[in-house]
Amino acid sequence: MINIPNLLAFSRFLIAPIMFWIILNPQLFTDHGYHISWSYYTAALLFVIASVTDFFDGYIARELDQITIVGQILDPLADKMLTLAAFLGLMMSGEASAWAIYLIIVRELFITSLRTLSISIGIDVSASLMGKIKTVMQMIAIGFLLMHWQGGAYLLWVAVAITLYSGGEYLVGFSKAYKEKK
Repeated sequence: MINIPNLLAFSRFLIAPIMFWIILNPQLFTDHGYHISWSYYTAALLFVIASVTDFFDGYIARELDQITIVGQILDPLADKMLTLAAFLGLMMSGEASAWAIYLIIVRELFITSLRTLSISIGIDVSASLMGKIKTVMQMIAIGFLLMHWQGGAYLLWVAVAITLYSGGEYLVGFSKAYKEKK
């Protein structure tokens, strides 16, 4: 259960609340004489580091044949904790639409529950191409929003559309696999 991929996934559990705190407390930098943009840079850097661990934990798990049930559950939960920390922090700081974040959270909770059910009954829960595109699009939107770059709000809504579509795709795939398993 303790292997490099799982440790990398676990690192996202540690980074997420720190990033969340920085997003909500930009005065951490301004109170010490730094421009507020340093809080954006720091939060974005933590997000990028955590996102890179997401790539490497999957890559290492596949290459070293270290895929575990714990990892199959831990990895998507760590991903959700990271992205939701960013999205909630951005929403609470007024940088992201509450409706967009609500739709993403509902989809993520539903699909994470469905993934956990899938694993428990022995159905393949591999991420689809659209699921991977969803993750990348959410990460891009978060990056733009964290850095306060133009187009961040637009990218967030593109991420919402892809997020909902991939959720529907996952539900259809689960339904087919469940029927075949019976």
